[in-house]
Amino acid sequence: MLINILQIVLILVVVGLLSVPVGRYLAAIFTGGRHFLPERLTYRLFGIDPDEQMTWKHYALALVLSNGVMILLGYAILRLQGVLPLNPQGFAGVDPDLAFNTAVSFLTNTNWQSYYGETTLSNFSQTVFIQFGMFVGPATALAAAGALIRAFARNGYEGLGNFWVDMTRVIYRFFLPLSFALAILFVFEGEPQTFAPNATATTIEGESQEIARGPVASLSSIKHVGTNGGGFFGMNSAHPFENPTNLVNATQIVGMFLLSAATVYAFGTMVARRRQGWVLFATYMTLFLLALAVILPAEQYGNPLLTEAGADQGLTADQGGGNMEGKEVRFGVTQSALFATVTTALETGSVNSMHASMTPLGGLVAMINMQLGNVFGGVGVGFMYLIQYAIVAVFIVGLMVGRSPEFLGKKIEAREISLVVLSILITPLCILGFTGLALVWPGALDSLANPGAHGYMEILYAYSSATANNGSAFAGLSADTPFFNTTLGLAILFGRYLTILPLLAVAGSLAAKRPVPETAGTFSTATPLFAGVLAATILLIGGLTYFPSWALGGIVEHLQMLAGQTF
Repeated sequence: MLINILQIVLILVVVGLLSVPVGRYLAAIFTGGRHFLPERLTYRLFGIDPDEQMTWKHYALALVLSNGVMILLGYAILRLQGVLPLNPQGFAGVDPDLAFNTAVSFLTNTNWQSYYGETTLSNFSQTVFIQFGMFVGPATALAAAGALIRAFARNGYEGLGNFWVDMTRVIYRFFLPLSFALAILFVFEGEPQTFAPNATATTIEGESQEIARGPVASLSSIKHVGTNGGGFFGMNSAHPFENPTNLVNATQIVGMFLLSAATVYAFGTMVARRRQGWVLFATYMTLFLLALAVILPAEQYGNPLLTEAGADQGLTADQGGGNMEGKEVRFGVTQSALFATVTTALETGSVNSMHASMTPLGGLVAMINMQLGNVFGGVGVGFMYLIQYAIVAVFIVGLMVGRSPEFLGKKIEAREISLVVLSILITPLCILGFTGLALVWPGALDSLANPGAHGYMEILYAYSSATANNGSAFAGLSADTPFFNTTLGLAILFGRYLTILPLLAVAGSLAAKRPVPETAGTFSTATPLFAGVLAATILLIGGLTYFPSWALGGIVEHLQMLAGQTF
């Protein structure tokens, strides 16, 4: 057990150390004035003026329209897959509802998959659209985060930067080179990278077996660096072709952490308040460690019902294993629990174990990570959501002490609070609203593999994952139906754009404001006290919003397990 804890500590230390140089590089991307040759050629190709400064409305319009056009192109590629090249398996075009779900999923950094990649999508679809979306989706969110950071760095100026420049630079200067380097490492470690047809092998029994393969390494690299999560194979990172070694597993974990951790350092650098950046990083890490402190012991302890039946569940120091259901033996409980915590906290959705097989508390906390949205959170959006809660926190503190709330010298007024509350409310409205609809919609419950509290969790987890743009799932839900493909697709769209757009409006409002001088009564937000207040605000709002749904699902299932009940 000690060696496993040391592995976790080592990974977190590496993340903390890398966040500094990567954060500085990210700040340079957002503040540099020079445009490299590939960027200039891209601007010329699309008729972009890189010197144009956009207001929040113009920035938001460019973001939405560009994503909308790419979603339509992705939908067309999936529907026409059967007549497009690089399709050695001869896969037909994807059904309309599944094509809609997949198109919006991969262009919004969600990567929810209601299909098995190796039996549904051609190499052309996997490369030209799926991997393309894995670059554009996180680049869009990171660009929006850059605009929000500029709102605090600028005073009396409504311009938030240029969306096209931000997105282009992030892709060319960060995602492409890092993904290429990681893909080389993954190929070296055993991941396939080929456009050849599936391999055919003869088994020991003399039967013929077809082995799926394709451009796996290139997808696997951007899958984690961009907190995408969609896998080439249905088994995702539990498949030995997507996650062949412990080195790859650890690298994927660090890759998921990298950008979200570095963004807060970039924020501190760009606003010339690095201490503030470290306070936000401490808030992130506190929430993450709280989640891990529940998930890891829950999985290590295992299911007492199996222990009573004579199964080795690892309940003492002399026993091994723990809850190994749905987990790879090569990773074990600790690395599986860490991966599950990271992938739901970072809104990645990649899995190296089946979350439906986790203990009730383990699965519940993984879902809570997604619902909170800023336990580090996804690339760009996790930082934006943390800032919105920071604004709420200073507003609450201001009410308590009778002062106008301020954050980094910007006065927080009714307009900003209204927009922040609107952004916060969208997530629970989608999660709880669509879950309630699924529970009463004719035939929807036929997709469940399990009854009772666990079946309810399968639905609640699905809409939490879709709305939070995570993409992981409780495997017991067969979501490839017109109802679930459509409603999950809508949850993805609402959870993406109806949360980002109000925060861009907040950015525009804050950028135009003049700084307020600090006084003796100013509440400092660059202290451990504020980190505690911010973490408490996030947990309190999350608990008040979702606790009834947690009680009906994971908490009830845990109590049933302790009472010896099965389903």
